[in-house]
Amino acid sequence: MNADDLRRRADDALSELTSLREHDAPTHGGHILSYVYDSGLEILDSVAADAARLVQPVNGLDPTVFGSVAAMERDLISFGRTVFHGPEAVGSVTSGGTESCLLAVKAARDHAGAQPGTGSIVLPSTAHAAFLKAAELFGLRVIRVPVDPGTTAVDPAAVASAIADDTVLVVVSAPNYPTGTLDPVADVAEITAARGVALHVDACLGGFALAWWDGPDRQDQLPPWDFRVPGVTSLSADLHKYGYAPKGASLLLHADRDRHRAQYFAVTDWPGYPVVNPTLLGSRSAAGLAAAWAITRTLGESGFAELVSQIRVASERLLATVDAIDGLRVVGDPVGPVFAVAADESAADPLDPHVWGAQVGTHGFTVQAQPAFPQADGTVLPATTHLTITPVTARVVEELSAAMCAAAEEVRGTPAAQPPAALTELAAAFDSGSVTVGQALSLPSEAAGAALVAAGLDPHAPIADGGLDMPSIIAAVHALPRPVTAKLLAEFLAAYCNP
Repeated sequence: MNADDLRRRADDALSELTSLREHDAPTHGGHILSYVYDSGLEILDSVAADAARLVQPVNGLDPTVFGSVAAMERDLISFGRTVFHGPEAVGSVTSGGTESCLLAVKAARDHAGAQPGTGSIVLPSTAHAAFLKAAELFGLRVIRVPVDPGTTAVDPAAVASAIADDTVLVVVSAPNYPTGTLDPVADVAEITAARGVALHVDACLGGFALAWWDGPDRQDQLPPWDFRVPGVTSLSADLHKYGYAPKGASLLLHADRDRHRAQYFAVTDWPGYPVVNPTLLGSRSAAGLAAAWAITRTLGESGFAELVSQIRVASERLLATVDAIDGLRVVGDPVGPVFAVAADESAADPLDPHVWGAQVGTHGFTVQAQPAFPQADGTVLPATTHLTITPVTARVVEELSAAMCAAAEEVRGTPAAQPPAALTELAAAFDSGSVTVGQALSLPSEAAGAALVAAGLDPHAPIADGGLDMPSIIAAVHALPRPVTAKLLAEFLAAYCNP
């Protein structure tokens, strides 16, 4: 194959990719309020791309061979030490929040000396699902603590009651993903420190926003939530969220060296090279690391502070918008760059948040539907619509506010969405006992796929321009046993991404 053939094929591939990207949700401009974190600064996209290109052939597996990896990681850890007030903290750059959470759990388990298949972790109901994944992978029992349905913050006394003799880690959020509430970190840390239990602060979502949330002239200062709090043993914050780096880069910090070393996998007992991995991956790209490093060098603390001030102004404007819409309410007392909207049941005409959120989508803004969640104590966290606010949101905040208000009037009086008819029939079968959860979970992939097709969710059919009917899908999550909807959604995504 000659050079001209290769160039032609390369051009064809890039042209095809350009066409594919045209069908994606917009990653810039503030019209998608989840998944992406747009600074609004073209220079950050440019420097991130240039930095990633410079390290494109680098393998992060061995920083003794590729010294740039170690140098950039040291700089990012130093940056994290400063902004999260942990002058002695040590840690690692990971591929994202999920990996940071997994490694925090693994380090806590190994530092505590828990044997495989033993140990537990204590999580508020609002803790990120990555910790459930970690428990499954590392053989730990999960003890979930209900949160206050009104504030959605965890009760320290409830955490204290939940800690067992085999608990290796307690998790709190700063803030949590579902509603943006800041857990009472200091109060929980006092309990865990007295019990000798590790405490992880999950600041993956908003850590790099909360670090500058308090402006110099603000009177409503946040309570301490990072390494300023005695008893915090680890903290995670995603560089690819409010660090504005491309996916994936996250920072996991530990309060001391021994806890950090417990994160490592190291083996020399095989015929090959010594394997020493601080992360779950062996060979790993340095692109996210380099992009995050270049962005922090470009912005500096003052640049981050300026972007956070834009987020805060936009957030306050949108919170006021929701407060002014009859039939909707903001859930709890969110702190930071995310919040959730629920039906105001005290209003004469409550609005379904998912119907409303879908209607906001018709005005060009994509928001995220979240199902109601029944807690272990019988209380229920309401169904909500989630909004992630970024610096660029400030540029479209009046347009978004108008869309939110218009959507509310357009759907006023509209009932909540219902599951697809086939899934409604399946829900009735569970209710009658003619089908059990065990039977549903034992279905082979082909049968689960057939159930999806019958429900109008054919993974191989083109998704309409408006995307999936998320209100109906979330309604199915409400109607069916949660393990069953998890299986069906896994089947859908697996089939959707396969030929």
